[in-house]
Amino acid sequence: MAPSSSSCHVFFTHFVFISLFLFCSASGTLVFPLKHSFSRTQFNSTHHLLKSTTVRSASRLHHHRHPHRQVSLPLTPGSDYTLSFSLGSQTISLYMDTGSDVVWLPCHPFDCILCEGKYNPTSIPNPGPINLTSAVPVSCKSRACSAVHSSLPSSDLCTIAKCPLEDIEISDCKSYSCPPFYYAYGDGSFIAKLYSDELSIPMSFPSLILQNFTFGCAHSALGEPIGVAGFGRGTLSLPAQLANNSPEIGNYFSYCLVSHSFDTNQVNRPSPLILGRYTVDEKMKQMKNYYSDYAYTPMLENPKHPYFYSVGLEGVSIGKTKIPAPASLRRVDRRGNGGMVVDSGTTFTMLPLKFYETVVTEFDRRVGPVLKRANLVEEKTGLRPCYYMDSGSKNVPQLLLHFGGNSSVVMPRRNYFYEFVDDEKVKRKVGCVMLMNGGDEGENGPAGILGNYFQQGFEVVYGLEKKRVGFAKRKCASLWDNLNQH
Repeated sequence: MAPSSSSCHVFFTHFVFISLFLFCSASGTLVFPLKHSFSRTQFNSTHHLLKSTTVRSASRLHHHRHPHRQVSLPLTPGSDYTLSFSLGSQTISLYMDTGSDVVWLPCHPFDCILCEGKYNPTSIPNPGPINLTSAVPVSCKSRACSAVHSSLPSSDLCTIAKCPLEDIEISDCKSYSCPPFYYAYGDGSFIAKLYSDELSIPMSFPSLILQNFTFGCAHSALGEPIGVAGFGRGTLSLPAQLANNSPEIGNYFSYCLVSHSFDTNQVNRPSPLILGRYTVDEKMKQMKNYYSDYAYTPMLENPKHPYFYSVGLEGVSIGKTKIPAPASLRRVDRRGNGGMVVDSGTTFTMLPLKFYETVVTEFDRRVGPVLKRANLVEEKTGLRPCYYMDSGSKNVPQLLLHFGGNSSVVMPRRNYFYEFVDDEKVKRKVGCVMLMNGGDEGENGPAGILGNYFQQGFEVVYGLEKKRVGFAKRKCASLWDNLNQH
């Protein structure tokens, strides 16, 4: 889709950074298209697709709980949303991730070990790497350097950067660059250096200018060829850096993920990522199922993982039966353990073991007497319970999520129950509950994750000033079309 005549481009004055298909409203809202990186050519069956995605979701939760200064990055292909940017004459795609707090890019020269087959060129056509021309290395004295190195003091960082002792003592190490930083995750890692450049967004006159937009430049990686646009709560995330100059844009953003159910035609439709508040006109309000009030829940502060968007899950309802959530899901303790992380980069929703078992047992109590369990499908996909849908789906009960702040969200059935044709010799329609066992409650880190599959068909709003997350049911494809017309 080409930009309209009133389109708004993002670019660096020297290091040009132009967002493809980005446009802005009169109020200064920035809207990006998110593209799903899913491609069926990467999987030889639906079983393979689901098994790969369950393994990846479990791995992300594990590494949220056991970080070694980790950024939440995609570990296997096919289940993440990307933004595409043009940097001067170069175009690059980055994963959009609310579970990480750094923007990083692959840069020339780029050595990526074990990266073959990690993404499909048809779904991510512009993986990079890019050439830097005018970007300036960040100093070892800067707050950004300390932030990316887990808050190490500048004296330690400047020592690593080989600043002389006499200069360290008089705090005169500005000319020494921030040392490279190492990020590890699941089955990969990368090393990068921090750079800064001037970011200009001509959304109005005069243009919005960020004098020191900071990003990581990676020259080596293991198993990770694609960069990330971190949207977490850290100081180096894209929203946080925008908020320094334009709070109305950086402190309020939302996205609306088009419901796809792993259908290629639906996956190819853009999902809007919106920075700032947009105006809802009468035409939008009159659209069926388009405009609804948000169900807001407070963000929980996490002293150990401050970049997480953690919320409290109070319970889950299966039909008319409400199941209270354990304390570990309702709050975050002083050590940073507990809560549910709203994560755009994890596919499936995960609950702690005992609570998960209670929820799926109640689901099976209602469905099991009517539909036969598909045990072999459960083994092959890593999901359970699964059923043969010979009697149809009318017996699948409704599922509600009850969040802190007295807000409840009714889940569309397609968000929590995936129906597909079994790939075996005798093809039968099956359905699986899209929840996963997240392990014991006693583990460190978040107790659960609200994955992007549950978030489909909702506009998910992150209000950073009021510290709350909101959910509103939407037709996301129509939202994109309407915002694009404005």
